[in-house]
Amino acid sequence: MVRACRALDRANQLADLVELRLDYLSRPKLAELRPRVKKPLIVTNRLSQEGGKFKGNEEERIGFLKSALELKASFIDVELASPPQYVDELLRNRNRVKIILSFHNFKKTSSFKELQSLLDQMIELHADVAKIVTLARSWLDNLTILNLILYARARNQKIVAFCLGEKGKISRLLSPLMGSEWTYVAWAGNKKVAPGQWSLRELQEIWRRLI
Repeated sequence: MVRACRALDRANQLADLVELRLDYLSRPKLAELRPRVKKPLIVTNRLSQEGGKFKGNEEERIGFLKSALELKASFIDVELASPPQYVDELLRNRNRVKIILSFHNFKKTSSFKELQSLLDQMIELHADVAKIVTLARSWLDNLTILNLILYARARNQKIVAFCLGEKGKISRLLSPLMGSEWTYVAWAGNKKVAPGQWSLRELQEIWRRLI
């Protein structure tokens, strides 16, 4: 908890949004952490098959997300693959909290048609934000994801989408310029938590030169 508090204090100084990964905490005390966040807060308790580290069962995992609703987080990220009854409950009780329906594939980037189908499901469920993240096994996979952002914009759906891995770094850089709501960075070079992630300083420097 002490390390989490320090990280949140640092993120408050640097970030536009702060994501709190509850599955990285052995004993998450959301009620204590929530007041420390001074920026819009995304609360995530990642599903194990999509890279999460939470050790409890699904009811316990979703229970933390329900608590985040009560504590008025800005966003709650719940996987589309979560049990439908839990997804439906979070969507029905969202009030002013925005729900991110997410999908992560750490093995590959599927075809545009398959990803389009996933996005259509998120749209049908009235996700406030759709999030689709896949591993780039080739440079062309970045184009698939960037085209998905354009499709979402045409459907008036807010989206966060990019590729993981070294071959996906370009999509992390370009996706906000194409219409993605945001991208994820590490606040320091030695704090990266996902393959291909930029540090805040790296991305700021590149954007400064591009824009």
